[in-house]
Amino acid sequence: MNLQADDFELFGLAQQFAQDRMVLDARWKELQREAHPDKFAAQGAASQRVATQWSVRINEAYQRLKDPLRRAAYLCELHGAAINAHSNTAMPASFLMQQMEWREALEDASSAAALEALSDEVQAARLQLLQQCEALLDGQQAYAQAVEPVRALMFIEKFTQDVNQRFEQFE
Repeated sequence: MNLQADDFELFGLAQQFAQDRMVLDARWKELQREAHPDKFAAQGAASQRVATQWSVRINEAYQRLKDPLRRAAYLCELHGAAINAHSNTAMPASFLMQQMEWREALEDASSAAALEALSDEVQAARLQLLQQCEALLDGQQAYAQAVEPVRALMFIEKFTQDVNQRFEQFE
């Protein structure tokens, strides 16, 4: 294993957005078996520490690769298109208006059914953005153009957490 390898190379996967989750999971288990610290117990503490570092590296890569949002952001970053979510909050006016409408709908939701409808709408927008990311990243290799939908997905992820918290109020 090469410590300098990117996550895709580490897992032996094509550097692309579309990934087969079953293949990813199987590869993760295989890599974890190879690097498990217990496997190196007879070789001493130094070997076990290295194995532990590899295990951590494998787990970090797996967390990035299994999450479509994190995978998309990682691909952008790998190809020099920084997401800069904390310092660059500019978004198209239409998306900003959509955010405001969703926030108002969340505040106004007076039933679980209203929240469910809002959640369905948000998840449909999420799916559309994921498809856009796949087209931009895999189809066109347009990493800089993919930054905007990735940042929109970050908002949707946060907003989905807010919706889920609101669902808890109705339980």
